[in-house]
Amino acid sequence: MSETRIRAEIRGPIAILTLDRPQKLNALDSLMIEAIEDWVAATERNRAVRVAILTGAGEKAFSAGGDIEAWAGLDPIGFGRHWIRDGHRVFDRLARLRQPLIAVLNGAAFGGGLELAGCADLIVAEVHARLGLPETGLAMTPGWSGTQRLVRRFGSRTVKRMALAGEMIGADEALAQGLVDAVAAKGDGLTQGLALAETIAARGPIAVQVVKSLINAAEGEETEAAIEALAGSLVATTADLAEGVAAFREKRKALFEDR
Repeated sequence: MSETRIRAEIRGPIAILTLDRPQKLNALDSLMIEAIEDWVAATERNRAVRVAILTGAGEKAFSAGGDIEAWAGLDPIGFGRHWIRDGHRVFDRLARLRQPLIAVLNGAAFGGGLELAGCADLIVAEVHARLGLPETGLAMTPGWSGTQRLVRRFGSRTVKRMALAGEMIGADEALAQGLVDAVAAKGDGLTQGLALAETIAARGPIAVQVVKSLINAAEGEETEAAIEALAGSLVATTADLAEGVAAFREKRKALFEDR
């Protein structure tokens, strides 16, 4: 997948996606956004995958955000309709991935890179990582849910300091504030992320996925879909459904038992 600037691999029950554009600090362009969406779809379908990890290549950055060269030439309509909306669609799908997602910050997570990390359920940051939302310094606004999902997950006051004042938060401070879940030594982030993923993968996979969906619903991430998915799964286990389907196929009236 080198042409899409990402690398995907499977290690047992763990899927790993690596942003692979270190010479550009793993800045995101349209090709990468599309590749992330394809990876989400493939991971969703892979029943052997229980946990997913998202990280970046190199030692400097998880992702420096959206690549200016990718959007600077867009007209205002195209910028809103495609760059912003496409990113939102993909990031929403990533946040709602059925498997738990761990982001491993191997360096800076700025702007769209921090919004991408914010899609994860758990975050491991290497000690040199920094978090920030520098968009207003460029007379821009965060465009991929920095003012929405990040507020729900990080809190409004922290996001205001980053987005309004341009404050950069280091890994240790981020841990103290609850923005990340663990801090690893430089170069050890993926190892620690894999250990966490293995711990999660050893637990009941259906229960883990249901709990993730319920917590997402509590955050307002996917309330409607979570309710209907859980209801559908419950009904799918019943003898009523089996009878209803059999009656449809046999072109007869269904005979449901009292329960």
